[in-house]
Amino acid sequence: MTEKTFIDKLAFIYLKDQQILMTLSKGKDTYYIPGGKREENETDQQALAREVEEELTVKVLPSTMKHYGTFEAQAHGKPEGTIVRMTCYTADFEGTLKPSSEIQDLAYYTYAQRDIVGPVDQIIFDDLKAKGFIE
Repeated sequence: MTEKTFIDKLAFIYLKDQQILMTLSKGKDTYYIPGGKREENETDQQALAREVEEELTVKVLPSTMKHYGTFEAQAHGKPEGTIVRMTCYTADFEGTLKPSSEIQDLAYYTYAQRDIVGPVDQIIFDDLKAKGFIE
């Protein structure tokens, strides 16, 4: 039996017109929900605020952060048994969304694009669709 290892990530769920914001990192070929890994001793709120600012150039308003859900799946492009645990939040922000130097593109996806995202993002898409948040 394969031993499981976990990747702890945070994700920013931002919805507009029943579509979810996705990012394409430079050098990658798959869009992901914005976010990233926590640095040592960071809280969820600190890590998410830092990642969102690094990727999307906006400032999250910490008082508006709401836990959306936590999802797990096989990590995209990683060895079998590598599980990504994605803790998702919604939040308001200040500024205008635009890709930072590490992000090549921003796009809004509907449920129709579910099959071209990674496994954990697919589970999140399923949840958003079931709750009527994306079309």
